[in-house]
Amino acid sequence: MIIQSMDVTHPVLLFLHGGPGMPEFFLNTTHPAGLERDFTVVWWDQRGAGLSYDPDIPPDSMTVAQMIADTVAVTQYLLGRFGQEKVYLLGHSWGSFLGLQVAAAAPELFHAYIGMGQVSFQLRSEVAAHRIMTDQYRARGDENMVRRLEAAPVSMAQGLSAAYLHLRDDAMHGLGVGTTRDMASVISGVFVQVWQCRAYTLREKIGIWQGMRWSRNLLWEDFIATDLSTRVRALAVPMYFFTGRHDLTANHNLAAEFFDRIDAPVKGFYTFENSAHSPVFEEPARAREILRTDVLAGKTSLADPRPGN
Repeated sequence: MIIQSMDVTHPVLLFLHGGPGMPEFFLNTTHPAGLERDFTVVWWDQRGAGLSYDPDIPPDSMTVAQMIADTVAVTQYLLGRFGQEKVYLLGHSWGSFLGLQVAAAAPELFHAYIGMGQVSFQLRSEVAAHRIMTDQYRARGDENMVRRLEAAPVSMAQGLSAAYLHLRDDAMHGLGVGTTRDMASVISGVFVQVWQCRAYTLREKIGIWQGMRWSRNLLWEDFIATDLSTRVRALAVPMYFFTGRHDLTANHNLAAEFFDRIDAPVKGFYTFENSAHSPVFEEPARAREILRTDVLAGKTSLADPRPGN
């Protein structure tokens, strides 16, 4: 794990990366979030990912249940290390799929849960993304991409075709609806940046790519096929969703619908108008303002108006 802090007496924030299997500290070097100004930030590479990649990890241990148990164990370690009673939990993308389940399973460990690019039912999100991207490329007059998308079907009944998975990242980043609004491609925005990130050794960088491929192969199907609303209906801790208006990786509208269905003692939904999938990195000043004003205080004064709130 990588730990950043300007004052180790600050509250601890455990960051759960996406993927599955894709550490995100490199993104904090290209799009500094500044979370360490208010928190002791723990960038933990999950089982099988990045610094935690080991080819000897038993494949049958790569399950969501084990990942939940791992996160609880890491949280307990952090509480002891920093002498705190609870931590803040922030999950991004796949990390939000994992993090929401962790917060539901062990609420006594957390001050609050923050979901960025919150996953609800990823297959539904991909079906919506395919439809929206096809419409947007057609409106642009890009008939080549329209044909490629139409030849890469996605449906609730048949799932995601291999052709779609091959095309998906290029199509999303071509519209600015992928990782970040300003990321034109995964090659320049992720691949190159990981290799240039000075936080990792060469061996560790190789491990990032090995771990991502390995983790994805073992966890992807459960991630895609699970309707999270059947697993989490309530949280016993404050819950905050940070969602980009332009996010098609984890659809903004689906996240809002999911948010409305979850019971929690405090709930705040925040739309970031200039963001895609990573608002903490894309609009860091606003994200930090919300964290300071609302999350640390257990309030929702800056939240979007939502039914029932």
